[in-house]
Amino acid sequence: MGANGAVTPTQGGILVLDFGSQFAQLIARRVRELNVHSELIAFDTPLSEIVARNPAGIILSGSPSSVYDNDGPKPDPALWESGLPILGICYGVQLMAQQLGGEVGPSSRREYGPADITISAAASPLFAGLGATGAERVWMSHGDSITDAPPGFTALATTDSTPFAALADPARNLWGIQFHPEVVHTPGGKRLLENFVRTIAKAEATWTP
Repeated sequence: MGANGAVTPTQGGILVLDFGSQFAQLIARRVRELNVHSELIAFDTPLSEIVARNPAGIILSGSPSSVYDNDGPKPDPALWESGLPILGICYGVQLMAQQLGGEVGPSSRREYGPADITISAAASPLFAGLGATGAERVWMSHGDSITDAPPGFTALATTDSTPFAALADPARNLWGIQFHPEVVHTPGGKRLLENFVRTIAKAEATWTP
């Protein structure tokens, strides 16, 4: 907040909605390492306040909750129709799928730790420069998975037990990944975040510590 209590504009940076993930702060830090301003805000921040901050894009963090929890954290429903580029990570992408008409259910095989995703749409800007062999090593941590994509979404990557390890609706600028790009255990995570932040959201690298 500013000195007079007003919201400090993000001015073309990236807002990270915090759903309670232990990695939420790390996501914001990884964006700042790209020289793009980023800050962590509450998951239920009203869209009007988000828009007032003038972000280039939004990232939804993971969460220890399940999308089926009655008291699980949920964003302002208007967020999905905001037109802002949005990247959902883990719980964030499951929320996106469920709230937009897809299906989420318990995984047939829970994934915790390293996994190899098969990139099925290598031309997607989200995976530019990644998956030269058609596969990419990532870090998973989830018990639920998307079983049916919402209307307008297509799969970008899969694993043996996760049919939607990544998916997107480019027309609405909605993107999601089931894995964690912010941790060092996802070697290409920095490149993927850069693809979203710089290429998709078109944030400018003008921020310095």
